[in-house]
Amino acid sequence: MSFANALLRSGRAGAPVLGLVPCAVGGTRMAEWGKGTQLYDDMLRRARVAVETGGRIGALLWFQGESDTVRWSDANSYGRRMAMLVRQLRADLGTPHLLVIQVGLASGLGQYTEVVREAQKGIKLRNVRFVDAKGLPLQDGHLHLSTQAQVQLGHMLAQSYLNYGTSQL
Repeated sequence: MSFANALLRSGRAGAPVLGLVPCAVGGTRMAEWGKGTQLYDDMLRRARVAVETGGRIGALLWFQGESDTVRWSDANSYGRRMAMLVRQLRADLGTPHLLVIQVGLASGLGQYTEVVREAQKGIKLRNVRFVDAKGLPLQDGHLHLSTQAQVQLGHMLAQSYLNYGTSQL
């Protein structure tokens, strides 16, 4: 919500933000989001319903990866899997230039957090942006962002979206 509110307050968001299409599922690995999986199919279905009911997809906000820090194989394949997800989603939605704003991990469940972070930073696809959550305050469990940090991240995502330029969307 802080993302949407920041866009509305900016006065520069072009058409009003009519809604967000949440598809988050906690504790998932990137491998679970590949084309043909239940998570991918649900995300695609929700996005299509939003468009069919008069919406327009302006961007994909992606904050995922803590579970990919546990096993080397998941961390090592994160970049390849993320790039494939972006390509497949753009193709399936018919939006070849869809803006993707990926959040860099602030923490992880395992020892390969930096491997995943480097993969996130290294995605070299057109219209893929990186917003870094590292350094934002974490809850007591030291995994998830605090409420204050989530609000701050929403503002950072909105700024990235606005910097991209709504005229390109």
